[in-house]
Amino acid sequence: MKSSIISKVCILVGAMLMTNCSANDPTKIVIVTEYGDIELQLYEKTPLHRDNFIKLVEDGFYDGTLFHRVIKDFMIQGGDPDSKNAKSGDPVGRGGPGYTVPAEFVPEYIHKKGTLAAARQGDNVNPAKASSGSQFYIVQGKIFTEDDIVKIEAQFGQSKANQMLMQYIREEEDAMQITGQTIDPTVAQEKARQRASAWLQENPYRMSDEDRQTYMTIGGTPHLDGEYTVFGEVTKGMDVIDIIAAVETDNSDRPKNDIRIKKIKFK
Repeated sequence: MKSSIISKVCILVGAMLMTNCSANDPTKIVIVTEYGDIELQLYEKTPLHRDNFIKLVEDGFYDGTLFHRVIKDFMIQGGDPDSKNAKSGDPVGRGGPGYTVPAEFVPEYIHKKGTLAAARQGDNVNPAKASSGSQFYIVQGKIFTEDDIVKIEAQFGQSKANQMLMQYIREEEDAMQITGQTIDPTVAQEKARQRASAWLQENPYRMSDEDRQTYMTIGGTPHLDGEYTVFGEVTKGMDVIDIIAAVETDNSDRPKNDIRIKKIKFK
C-alpha cells in the first residue's frame, strides 16, 4: 500500500516537472517578420524593462506595428503603436503606452551588435534618461578600429566633464551666495571650468579591454553606452537585422516599403 502511494506521488511530481520544463520561458522572445524570425533573450539585471516588455508581449501590443526607423550600420527601431495604421508618409515614432520606464544602466550591458535597448526622449526634456514605455531598437552598428575607440573615449570623457562643469558652476554660485558675495557668473564659470578640467585629468575615461575587443570584432554603437537602457540581446536571426537595416528609407529614416512586425511571442 505504501509503495503504491509513493509511486503515485513520484508520477505526479514527474508530471509537474515535465510541465514546468515545457512551459515557455518569458525571457525568450521571438519577433516574427516577413524576412524571418529574430530571437532575443531578455536580461535579468534590468527587471523593470524585462517585466514591462513581457507584459506588452502578453497583451499583443506589438503585433502589427512597424519597424518605423531604420538606419544602416546603426539600428532598427520599432514599438510605436501608432504605426499600425500609419499610411505612407505619415509621421511615426511618437507613440507609446502613455508611461515611461526608469533607466536601468548596467555597465556590463553594452551596445554590441544585436543588443536590444529602449528608445527615449532627449536629455533636454528627459534628463533622467527614462525609457519609452514601448519603443525599442536593435543594434546593427559597425566594427570600430583602435583609433575610433580612442576618439570615442575622449568624447565620453569630455561629455562627463561637461556634466561636472554644470554641477561646479552651481556649487560656485551657491558658495558666493552663502558668503554674501555678489554672484559673478564670469568668476563662477572660470572656477568651475578649472575644477572640471582638473577632474577630467584625474578621471580619464577608458573602455574596458573586453568592451574594446567586442567593439573591434563584433561591432556595435559604443557612443550609446550609459545613455540608453540595454535590456536584452539577439540570440538568433542577426541576418534578419542586417536585411532590414539595408532597406531603402525616406528622409525620416522610415522604410519606403513597410516592414511590419507580424507578432512578438514567447519562444
